[in-house]
Amino acid sequence: MTAGNLPDAHEKASTVQRMFGAIAPRYDLLNHLLSLNIDRRWRRRAVDMLVQGGRPAGRFLDVCAGTYDLAIELARRPQFDGVVVGSDFALPMLAQGAPKIRRSDVVPACADALRLPFPDHRFDGAMVAFGVRNLADLDAGLHEVARVLRPGARFVILEFTVPAWQPFRSLYLAYFEHVLPWIGRLVSRHANAYAYLPASVLEFPAPAELAARMEDAGFHDVHWETLTGGIAAIHVGTAWQP
Repeated sequence: MTAGNLPDAHEKASTVQRMFGAIAPRYDLLNHLLSLNIDRRWRRRAVDMLVQGGRPAGRFLDVCAGTYDLAIELARRPQFDGVVVGSDFALPMLAQGAPKIRRSDVVPACADALRLPFPDHRFDGAMVAFGVRNLADLDAGLHEVARVLRPGARFVILEFTVPAWQPFRSLYLAYFEHVLPWIGRLVSRHANAYAYLPASVLEFPAPAELAARMEDAGFHDVHWETLTGGIAAIHVGTAWQP
């Protein structure tokens, strides 16, 4: 790790892959504990925005799926008719979540988000929760998702951001940079994973910049909303018609 608890750019993919493999057994527990269970509500909202205005049917891709919480949220919708492919390059994460997707419409795929093993225009929608921040090349990842979406399909990104208004911003950063890493280290028994989390969020593009980069990657009608005082944001974009 470099200063600021972030890996060098050329080492990021391998470092992130090892790190998430190591914390997989306690990943779900820490997600819910550290967010006070608000992450469940965020995922519900992200899926609401993915399927808004239509019946959720067809093939959907959950990028950086981890232990499948987002994929399961979509697959359990009452009118869902299709399949969700949960893709992640950290095999231990997929294995950890495997019991959760038994007898469901979620299927796993161990794959790198920068080199998705799917043909062009394969999916009717795509989504990612807390994953694009970890990509070694954000723009390449956005382009790759655009490639596998059919024209007119939606892509939804749920990701952490940093609150803008005071005094909440200062309180949040104090928790995020000091308390959260300590709890994460204690529960996960991993020295760096939960120091990496706040460092990666602070480095990640602000909502307006992420929206611009989605447009550069081939999405239009890009918009976003912030959640819980600006702790997280959901971006929605639509793949271009040919």
